[in-house]
Amino acid sequence: MKTINSIGSWLLTITLPFILIMFAIRILFTPLFLTFEYNFPGFPADNYGFNKEERLHWGKESMRYLFNRSHESSLSNLRFSDGSTIYNEREISHMVDVKVLLLKSIDVFNVVIIFYALFIFTAFKGNEEYKFWKGIYRGSWLTVGLIAGILIGIAVSFNQLFTLFHKLFFTGDTWLFNLSDTLIRLFPMRLWQDAFIFMGIITLGLAVLLISIGRKRRFPETSIQ
Repeated sequence: MKTINSIGSWLLTITLPFILIMFAIRILFTPLFLTFEYNFPGFPADNYGFNKEERLHWGKESMRYLFNRSHESSLSNLRFSDGSTIYNEREISHMVDVKVLLLKSIDVFNVVIIFYALFIFTAFKGNEEYKFWKGIYRGSWLTVGLIAGILIGIAVSFNQLFTLFHKLFFTGDTWLFNLSDTLIRLFPMRLWQDAFIFMGIITLGLAVLLISIGRKRRFPETSIQ
């Protein structure tokens, strides 16, 4: 059991950055974030005609699509008052790719959370809860390092960071669009830059909180440290 808990502690360390980042992403992928962005001073207006209300409406519909298990046809059913679809085939294809990546990530998140629950049970049952906190402590510092790198990347060149992200998770240039395309009009680069920054801040805050909690609890009660 001690060996299993030790392995579990390291698995927790490795997976914690993913868990904290996914938690932050789930907080951000809400209509509240869209409302904040569209009303934030200096946020770029749509040069092709969308007002704030239209942006928020279509943005909410698009976001709702990403988190449900419906087929891509639900996107093609989104139409303007003149009957034309709000997204073209290339945009729909990319949204499907994003949906697949997001839902797979959520599935992995759920599996890891189950592992955490089992590890907590075995660690606390075996009076080795300190191994849980040791994993949390190491994983939190790993998260701090990762988020620091991302925030530095944003400061140096968000465009390059954004491009690298898409090259890692998507094939070819399927994620490149015209400025007149609905996806860019609803979700301009400024929105994604802010999303990355807020994701970093939320994740960093959670990591620092866990570091402060796990700092002393990562040692056995019998330790002199």
